[in-house]
Amino acid sequence: MTHFNLSRIAYVAAVSLIGLALLSPMVTAQSTTVEGLIKARNGETMVVETSESPKLVVLLTDHTEVGQVQGMLKARRKSMSMAALIPGLAVKVEGTYDNENQLVAKSVSFKGNDLERAKSIQAGMHETKEQAQQNRAELEKHNAELKAQNEALQQHQQQISENKAGIDAAVARFGQLDDYYIFDELTVYFGNGKVKVDPKYTSQLLALAGKGKAINGYMIEVKGYASSVGSVELNQKLSEDRADNVTKILLQQANVPLTRMLAPGAMGESHQVGKDKTAEGQEENRRVVVRVLQNKAIAGI
Repeated sequence: MTHFNLSRIAYVAAVSLIGLALLSPMVTAQSTTVEGLIKARNGETMVVETSESPKLVVLLTDHTEVGQVQGMLKARRKSMSMAALIPGLAVKVEGTYDNENQLVAKSVSFKGNDLERAKSIQAGMHETKEQAQQNRAELEKHNAELKAQNEALQQHQQQISENKAGIDAAVARFGQLDDYYIFDELTVYFGNGKVKVDPKYTSQLLALAGKGKAINGYMIEVKGYASSVGSVELNQKLSEDRADNVTKILLQQANVPLTRMLAPGAMGESHQVGKDKTAEGQEENRRVVVRVLQNKAIAGI
């Protein structure tokens, strides 16, 4: 072989090696096709679940072609907007991997019936999500109402306990009549829900106070009552206001010294004298009883 031929062979070999070196980046950037299901979509990024990767990141660019394959042989392709790439859609992606092992999509294709199926899934998920949010809102509202009812019930029970304690204390205070003689008494009646003293009782209260002033060491006892119609709290307050208003007449108009007055007693619904199932019984129970008392020890002096 001549020297010229050897030189020519060496030249061709060198050129081939240079060509292979230049083509190596193109080999590494070889196009890849994957098939999978879109699991998530955020703008230009999709997460696709394939048989080889549960979370393959696919990048969409302005040059990415999106199409829907049609026909019996899937030979026809219809260009579509990227908005069609929704979670739940089965797709075929062709592209190349970048340095971060993300697949840069050159094209994305899918079947028409797959798109309709994905839309149905999305619609169902949306309705389910809305229903779940509505159920959660209703549950929170119900829990808030239940909490408010429980708090109101606790307050009601506390108020009943306080009223009962007040009534028990009043009964204990005014029940010890063994230490007193009862010289006279007057009953003042009230209308339903009323606490103002009827003017017709004013003269009778003044006369009763006058009798008391003639007794050595006298005391005047005032006890208010209510019928059992209505709530316990309201009736307790009515009996207290009635007793207070009668006491004011004795103090301000009959000029009974404060030292001669026992603390007014609010008896609420206790010691009913009439049957509250009848109007007459209710009238009898809406009352204030005023008594002129004398301590037995003082009477024996």
